[in-house]
Amino acid sequence: MGIEEWWGRLGPSEQQWLIDNNGDALPDALVASIVEAGGVVQVVGAEDVAEDVPPGSYLADDDVDWIEETANEDDGADLDEEE
Repeated sequence: MGIEEWWGRLGPSEQQWLIDNNGDALPDALVASIVEAGGVVQVVGAEDVAEDVPPGSYLADDDVDWIEETANEDDGADLDEEE
C-alpha cells in the first residue's frame, strides 16, 4: 500500500511530525501508527548503517519524497489563498 493510501489514516499531529521531521528516524509510537494504518517502515540496524544514517526506523525514500512534495503543495496552496 502506498503512502497516499495510508497517509489520511494518520492523525494530524502524526502527519505534521512527518512533515517537520521528514527523513528522520521515526519514534516507536509513530512506527506503530504507520504500520496500523497500512504503511511500511524500514529498520536500519547498526550493521546496515552508512556513516551518515543512524540506526532506527525510517520511511522509504519514495515516501519521504511524497511527503516533501505534499508539504510543498500545501505551502503553495496557503500562499495562493493569502494573496
